[in-house]
Amino acid sequence: MRPKPAEIVRTLVAGRLPGLVHLAHRPGPHHARHVTDPDGRVLLLVPVASHLAAALQPVAGASDVAVVLDVLDLPPAAGAPGLGRAWVSGWAGELHGDEARRAALDFAAVEPTGDLLDLGTRFRLFRFEVVEVRWERAGAVRRIDPGEYAEAEPDPVHPVEARLLADLAERHGAQVTAYLRRQLGLTEQTLDGPPRVVRIDRYGLVVALGHPGARRRIRLAFPGPVADPADLPRLLPPLRLPATTHPPR
Repeated sequence: MRPKPAEIVRTLVAGRLPGLVHLAHRPGPHHARHVTDPDGRVLLLVPVASHLAAALQPVAGASDVAVVLDVLDLPPAAGAPGLGRAWVSGWAGELHGDEARRAALDFAAVEPTGDLLDLGTRFRLFRFEVVEVRWERAGAVRRIDPGEYAEAEPDPVHPVEARLLADLAERHGAQVTAYLRRQLGLTEQTLDGPPRVVRIDRYGLVVALGHPGARRRIRLAFPGPVADPADLPRLLPPLRLPATTHPPR
């Protein structure tokens, strides 16, 4: 198994990676602090005194503004393949009252920032339902059904992937190499360098074969998808998660 395109987009736009906001017929793009709520709707936390806040004000007679959130994956380690780029678009409107308070709780579940305490004074919260989804990878753009996007879940391993890879490389390098060789049936003479884990997701590992910089990779699947990063040591014996690796809830 491997992540479906809708899952990859949900993972990219979940709020762990920086995003850019493009607005129709407005200057930009704008850097934006964003997360997605459990239904995949995008929440934007915007300073009151900012160009983005001004651009998000609808024209007379309208209640919302057409926006596109653009998120590019940042590979967690040198030589790791990227997950591509996601664009999700919709009509953003400012939240007020109880709606804003409930959305602030959704925002805090992903990014527990103290700036949420200043909603209505120093910050505003905007939300948009995703009506168009595109995913680009290796030069190809794929359209994804918004319903599939909404039903997909962000990968729970993604927020801690970089720390997991560093832990595997720095603390358990020899054990990981031996484990990968056993799992893949490799010998010392098979390759001109040890196999290396370059990505981890809820479905398994992406392993690079050969010398650093070589582009040959293979996927090593887990028996089933991971629901919690704390389950990884059971599936990947060389890994022992440090206490700080578990993502905040």
